Amino acid sequence: MVEIIRLGLSDDDEKRSSQPASESVSPPEQTKPHEPPDPPTQASSAGAPIQPDSAESPPSAPVSPGDILLQPETVELQGTELALSETSLEPSGPLEGRTDHETAAPAPSATLPAPPDSPVPELPASPPPPPPWRSFSLRSFLGQFLFVILLLLAAGGGALAGLVFVHSSDLPQIQQLMDYRPDVMTELYADDGTPIGSFALEHRVIVNYNQIPKVLKDAVLSIEDRHFEDHWGVDVIRVVRAALTDVMEWRRAQGASTLTMQLSRKLFFTPEKSFRRKFQEVLIAIQIERHFTKPQIFTLYCNQIELGHGNFGFAAAAQFYFGKRLDQLTLPEAALLAGLPRTPTGYSPLIYPDRARQRRNQVLQAMLENGKISEAEYREARSAPLVLNVQRWNNNIAPYFVEDVRLYLERKYGAEAVHEKGLRVYTTLNVHQQQIAEKALQEGLRVYDKRHGWRGPEENIVKDPPTLPSGLLATLGTYTHPDWRTPLDPGQLVHGLVIDVKPDHALVRFGEQTARVVPGDYAWTGQKLPAGVFQTGDVDLFLVKEIKGETLHVALDQHPQVQGAVLAIENSSGAIKAMVGGYDFEESKFNRARQAARQAGSSFKVYVYAQALLDGARPFDTIVDEPLSFPSASGPWSPHNYDGKYLGTITLLHALAESRNIPAVRLLERVGVDKVIKLCRSFGLTSRLAENLPLALGASDLTLLEHTSAFSTFPDDGVHIAPRLVERVTNYDGRLIDDFPPEVTDVVPAPIARLETSMLREVFFTGTATLAKSLAEKYPMAGKTGTTNDFSDGWFEGFTPSLTCGIWVGYDDHRTLGNKEEGARVALPIWMQFMEAVLKDRPVEDFPYSPRLTKPEQVEPILASTGTDRLLSQTGSAAPAAGATPATASPAPAMAVAPARNAGTATKPVPPSAAAGLPQQSTTGSGSPATGSGSKTAPAPAPRPVNARPQPPPATPAAETASRPH
Repeated sequence: MVEIIRLGLSDDDEKRSSQPASESVSPPEQTKPHEPPDPPTQASSAGAPIQPDSAESPPSAPVSPGDILLQPETVELQGTELALSETSLEPSGPLEGRTDHETAAPAPSATLPAPPDSPVPELPASPPPPPPWRSFSLRSFLGQFLFVILLLLAAGGGALAGLVFVHSSDLPQIQQLMDYRPDVMTELYADDGTPIGSFALEHRVIVNYNQIPKVLKDAVLSIEDRHFEDHWGVDVIRVVRAALTDVMEWRRAQGASTLTMQLSRKLFFTPEKSFRRKFQEVLIAIQIERHFTKPQIFTLYCNQIELGHGNFGFAAAAQFYFGKRLDQLTLPEAALLAGLPRTPTGYSPLIYPDRARQRRNQVLQAMLENGKISEAEYREARSAPLVLNVQRWNNNIAPYFVEDVRLYLERKYGAEAVHEKGLRVYTTLNVHQQQIAEKALQEGLRVYDKRHGWRGPEENIVKDPPTLPSGLLATLGTYTHPDWRTPLDPGQLVHGLVIDVKPDHALVRFGEQTARVVPGDYAWTGQKLPAGVFQTGDVDLFLVKEIKGETLHVALDQHPQVQGAVLAIENSSGAIKAMVGGYDFEESKFNRARQAARQAGSSFKVYVYAQALLDGARPFDTIVDEPLSFPSASGPWSPHNYDGKYLGTITLLHALAESRNIPAVRLLERVGVDKVIKLCRSFGLTSRLAENLPLALGASDLTLLEHTSAFSTFPDDGVHIAPRLVERVTNYDGRLIDDFPPEVTDVVPAPIARLETSMLREVFFTGTATLAKSLAEKYPMAGKTGTTNDFSDGWFEGFTPSLTCGIWVGYDDHRTLGNKEEGARVALPIWMQFMEAVLKDRPVEDFPYSPRLTKPEQVEPILASTGTDRLLSQTGSAAPAAGATPATASPAPAMAVAPARNAGTATKPVPPSAAAGLPQQSTTGSGSPATGSGSKTAPAPAPRPVNARPQPPPATPAAETASRPH
């Protein structure tokens, strides 16, 4: 087929093209099909004939009408240059007036002049056009293909630019990372710097790059991002490989997030899975790579990543799972930690140990493939067992104390600061005293509990077999108890399984060890035969007494139902040194040392006697101990003594020592209820006090904290120092936030406090606490028992020159402790055990102005010991308290006592020397020593500080803020 292209010619061009052929380019020679060509008769433009081809030239081959031979050439037509190609035939002369055959005639290889009158041979009709693809050249295809590619690239680039614009409009600023500080734990320290607890929503220990061991770096990068050192935030090769894997498996089989992308997600985004979040994650990762070095990024990752069970960062996880620092990790341990970021819960070695082991081995395989470990190291680490040493973050030394500190800090600074800002809290707790207090309380409560009989086994697995993790029922051979997970130690309470009962003993299994329990080991139950106590399958509590190789010596015990509390306060500073709020914090978190308000019983009498001494009564004054009645709205109220006996006329000294109820009520009636309540407020008692005579017998509820703190006023020479839990608080960098100096309030004059201290010393020798007489003879001490009418509460409050300790014992439901279970029997033994253990390694301290009172002549030196002779001369003699008569019949100068100051209002900070236990003297506003009735403060006691530790460096003044101790 020949394509006909009609050129658009102007009128002048048409005229020129209609001139004779001799004036124009000769038409090409035409060859009719199947016929030899005519002899050439046309003349050239010069008039010379053109001779035919020589004989040597072969004749032209026959050509069919569809096989038109085309030769590329260029023909000049009236100044117009036309290109002839293999696919198109351009005309060589005028087109008008020609037929279709003429216009479609092919051009011969030679150009000959055509005579004007020569006929034009007729050609058959053109064949049908070829299909379009035959006319589509390679050059055109490439051009169009490149055009499409460029178009797609332009569209993709525009779309990408649009996505970047849209999704980057709300991206976080990367500059935030410059000042980024992850949430860190608030840590608590004892008075010697020992860590005792921590608070955190995210348990995290910050480390720097140099503290991360190589084995951990290799493990993390091998499994999470082996091209970390080479990529720019996005690993393109990994993305392509992950995409192909996902397509082939038709699921999300492989992730492509780099370590930097994971970090950006943790720092700035939620776990939401969406294209928008993923795209933003990539943008932030690129920005992080631009602004931070690879070590900085890796360090951020190691401190930020979540690793399960509330642990964030590898340092915290190493402490939690293995109890180690990072530099102590072995290859299997590092591999286990490196495998946790993918799914911390799913690969938790505590919940799914088999999955955790498999994941650890995957990490080891990746390290081997990455050339980080040898084949031998791989095999050894892969075969290593999964060994954990879990260290719970809530494993506090003093859980009740730590919880009390947390509540105080949250009230003062807010929960966010306490759990996220990494405060450093330096408390008043003494670890040694705390441990002694916990042991004394637990043993004392168990002794009381066993006095009231054996309650039977906790469970029996034969009668009610528990289900094992495998789904099978436990048997005598397969049963396990959580107590058996750790090695046994002497003095430990542990549960045992009775596997056999013989006539003379019982066999008890403790994991892999077995003990023989003979009658002497359960004698407290009152049973003589093992069958009266044990049955096969019983699970009981035992006390490990001795371990010799594989032989155990144990004794039957039981978990007490009664509760108790212990509180110890340093007299010179008000610092709480020990606090135990119950038998077991895991069983009950209710802090009975601070939250439980219970009737104080006879221990409240000290405040009544203090007011009587303020009003002029003396220890050797007498009072009548006889029955009496008082009218009330519900009828006559007739108090009685504990023992039901009445001693007639006795001294105030012995009335207090023996805790006689009638003299206490008589004193309260004479001095006045209102005055006693007012005095109690100055002692620091804030609980509601009954405004009636039963107040003398402790009918009002007090907390152990306020009661013990009030008792510390007596060894402090009449000065009350508010109890405090915290000494100072700093931020994570050590900058001081708050300092908590003692708050001091004048309560009673020093002579009154010293005089009552002497009276309270007699409690150990002739009073209700004679059980501790031998201890009181060795260490000077004073105290008071307390028991309520129905034996529902047992108290003992006692002190030495440097330490005051209070004990309370009772049931939470206020049931009776039992007949004759008074404070001297249930609380005093606990106090004795605590004090003896605390004082045995300390020098003996004495009350320099509070001797034991044996005769009336001792009173005057006590009153004169602090210069009160001036007060005596100014105020004159004071009459004895109403209802009391002088104990001496012989004439003697009247003994006056300084009137009480306006107690309960003035509160002043104690000087540094006073906080350290040095004597101080109060001054008036002019700076001179205070004089006058009730305005002189006696020197503060100077006990040896308990476990004093160096003071912190001075803080920046701008960082200090005013605060109130808790």
